[in-house]
Amino acid sequence: MVFRRTGLPVVVMTLALAGYLAGRLLHGEGFDAVVDGWLAAATGWTTAAVCWLALHRSAGVRIEYALATVAVTATVAGDTYYTLAQDESGVLPSPSLADLGYMLFYALMLLALIVVVGKRLHGAAWPVFLDSAVAACGAATVLAVVLEPVVGSSGEAGLSARTVIAVAYPLFDLMLIAVVAAIFAARGETDGHWAPLVVGLLIFAAADVVFALGEASGAYSVGSALDMAWAVGIALIAVWVDRASRAGQPRRRRRTAHQALLLPGAATAAALAVLLLGSEQHVPVYALVLASATLVLAAVPMAFRHRLLRRLARTDDLTGLLNRRAFHDDCVQRLAAAAAAGAGAGKRSGALLLLDLDRFKEINDSLGHEAGDRLLVQVGERLSRSLRTGDLLARLGGDEFAVLLNGSSADEADAVARKIRDALAGGFPVAGIELRTSVSIGVALFPGHGADANSLLRKADLAMYRAKTARSGHQFYHQDDDRQGELRLRTIQELRTALVLDQLVLHYQPQIDLATNEIHGVEALVRWDHPARGLLMPADFLDLAEECGLMHDLTLVVLQKALDQAAQWSSRQAKLTVAVNISASSLVDVGLPRRISAMLHERQLPASALILEITEDFLMADRDRARGILTELRGNGIQIAVDDFGTGYSSLAYLRELPIDELKLDQSFVQPMGTDPRASALVASTIALAHSLGLRIVAEGVETRQTQDELKELGCNNAQGHYVSLPVSAAELDGWLVSRRQLEPAPQP
Repeated sequence: MVFRRTGLPVVVMTLALAGYLAGRLLHGEGFDAVVDGWLAAATGWTTAAVCWLALHRSAGVRIEYALATVAVTATVAGDTYYTLAQDESGVLPSPSLADLGYMLFYALMLLALIVVVGKRLHGAAWPVFLDSAVAACGAATVLAVVLEPVVGSSGEAGLSARTVIAVAYPLFDLMLIAVVAAIFAARGETDGHWAPLVVGLLIFAAADVVFALGEASGAYSVGSALDMAWAVGIALIAVWVDRASRAGQPRRRRRTAHQALLLPGAATAAALAVLLLGSEQHVPVYALVLASATLVLAAVPMAFRHRLLRRLARTDDLTGLLNRRAFHDDCVQRLAAAAAAGAGAGKRSGALLLLDLDRFKEINDSLGHEAGDRLLVQVGERLSRSLRTGDLLARLGGDEFAVLLNGSSADEADAVARKIRDALAGGFPVAGIELRTSVSIGVALFPGHGADANSLLRKADLAMYRAKTARSGHQFYHQDDDRQGELRLRTIQELRTALVLDQLVLHYQPQIDLATNEIHGVEALVRWDHPARGLLMPADFLDLAEECGLMHDLTLVVLQKALDQAAQWSSRQAKLTVAVNISASSLVDVGLPRRISAMLHERQLPASALILEITEDFLMADRDRARGILTELRGNGIQIAVDDFGTGYSSLAYLRELPIDELKLDQSFVQPMGTDPRASALVASTIALAHSLGLRIVAEGVETRQTQDELKELGCNNAQGHYVSLPVSAAELDGWLVSRRQLEPAPQP
């Protein structure tokens, strides 16, 4: 159902539409001032409001949605004028200002559809353009035959404004249907995203065709079923605009190669039918011309179309690179050829590189799958430019790519891996944002690490995960990787069990108020009390949790434990603020602010008891989404801190735009203060910046008394680090706080 997964505006529009349709059916044929006047106008303007609200929500960043919004508004305005200006018999002389609104609808919707087609054909091979043209011409041919009575009768009436308008409506319908056909033929993928638009346009155009035929025979009158069809068509277009403005992208289903050519084939058959019909009875000349154009475009040598079918079956439909199956098949052939050429057991005659983008999931979660797809396309293009002629490149799926290097030694494979890392180190412009990502590469050599494609892929995969874990960029396969790979898989399974069996524990690192020397807050840091391996640090399992989709569940567990402990401290009159790190993937959950507020309420804690620490990367990835989520959290009274401040590729503009309470200066700036004057200068300027914006600042990584004293002189608010205290359990922290109070000098009488 096209109205599901929508918001309140679409629900209101649906109710208004239902009321109008019910009134129209109950009244029957004929004009009614209430139904066709007030109810129709209310429905129309509610539909326009849905579009404008959606456009405001998306900040107007997509031109096709803006064009569609203005188009819907124009036709609703035309309907309203028609209702107000018609005479007592329900007739409005033509042409009128209402026709101007209707014409604007057609023109603007055509522009919107042309933008859509342009984006869908971006980067496509020219045979795909050909199929789109065939489908468009075929659809136009059929509609030209259907509309011949309208065009013919209008032509006989002589040239006048009324005649021009009468002919323009069906011609616009013809173009709309042609462009819709081109959209379907443009790419080898389908999704539910376009369904409301396409169905709405088809209903609207069909109603126009029936209207035009009725006008030609004088059969149409205001207050008929056609008015209901137009209302439904416009509402569906509004649903498309509303859906497109919302976060997240629909899941795509790849079409088979034969399905991709189904619509061009149907268009060709329709063109043949029109030409056969023209040999027996009258068919307009322009319909015959369109049919002939369809057949000419479809007459490209069939051998090329067979080649296209094979290409569609072998390539990844997003990037145009080889897909996993084709890469595997080609690897088998090339490795067999290399072996037949006499590659010895100790001779390096090839290398397989497996590439995985770092933190790609965060980009997908923060900006949506469409932005992730655009990034992958750009990555594929840069990889293609970085390789040598004859090297084999494929996208295996998701953010994973593979490269087979022919006749490469270990040194040459190392050089290629470094070249790829350099190529992907630069920014990627996506949706108006400069995204930065890195890549982890695993390298397996042929034949030393494996004699077949499956072995090389498996071992390159193991090496890639070692590179990702070590953040080293790229690694060659080593025999120890087999053991590490088994350990990784076992750790993932054990982590799932740990979440169920409550094996995660929290340690707390206190933050000292440098002005008063008091402890008012702590940072909660997760540990894994592994039954066999002992206490594991976050570096041992957090990346795995992110990879296998467990980070959201883990974050909720940490929040629950931290707030439980805060409630215990509160009951003992030890009011300590608890800071908890929140990953970007967790912040995508729109229900998180409400869930956190419920946790606080259950424990009778004030919202000020919790500080959420987020990273600069989340703030910069999608500032509009970050603003919405953070504003809701702040509205609930929860404080926001920016963790590791200064380490990301960021603009300071977000400090002014986003609701932030605290900056946590990264230890890489704090620790060198004693020996590096420039580090001290950076810290001083950051503290001054934070205070000028009304923000608190916390220095991380304080390890010496000298550093703490210097931070105090610079006006830093709080500090944490090993000099203050190591992260310790709640029980140890309680004892530390008691000892610290006992060591404090008694107040002077």
